[in-house]
Amino acid sequence: MNRFISSALIFTLVSFACVWQPAAPAPAASPSGSVLFQDDFSKPTTGWDRLQAAEGIMDYDGGGYRMLVNSLKTNFWSTPRLNLSDVRIEVDSGKLAGPDENRIGLICRFNGTDYYFFLLSSDGYYGIGIYTGGLGVLLGQSEMQPSTNIHTGLAVNHLRADCIGNTLTFFVNGIQVAQAQDATLKQGDVGLLAGTFSTPGVDVVFDNFVVLQP
Repeated sequence: MNRFISSALIFTLVSFACVWQPAAPAPAASPSGSVLFQDDFSKPTTGWDRLQAAEGIMDYDGGGYRMLVNSLKTNFWSTPRLNLSDVRIEVDSGKLAGPDENRIGLICRFNGTDYYFFLLSSDGYYGIGIYTGGLGVLLGQSEMQPSTNIHTGLAVNHLRADCIGNTLTFFVNGIQVAQAQDATLKQGDVGLLAGTFSTPGVDVVFDNFVVLQP
């Protein structure tokens, strides 16, 4: 399938998420490797969206954070309402059910409307991109590319996204798969994303979310 990222394919439907409220200004830079935020989702009081609707679910579930997307060509995202600049974000993700042709990922520098995204699919594809001005486009590639580093099907993947200055780097299971340059967004929130292509029912769980000072 053509996995070109465009407004027609991925972002024709508004992602269904709660309204983002700006956080306090970003604090002074911490030493490299410092934990800026972490969550194992064991307590449902850490600020992530809790939604149950016909379109799907976003909620704490069984010691993880679950996203079930029941609409076509739709993204769900959720953030813990932080305001950061340079970050290293990591999370474990696994598909519970639904199509392997899906989107599972991380976001950074979300300002209420725009954000950078780092995606993989359960059938082994990846991409880095930006959503801005109502359009989602890939950066540094014309379509999502395959990688043998991605564990397919129901297997767990470890995702890492580095947003440092104008450089965006994506790692999957400890291996760098993509890097791009963009200067559009400077700071904002971090978070999780899941979405569908032409088949609904993408059901994903995330765990061990951590944000580090790079």
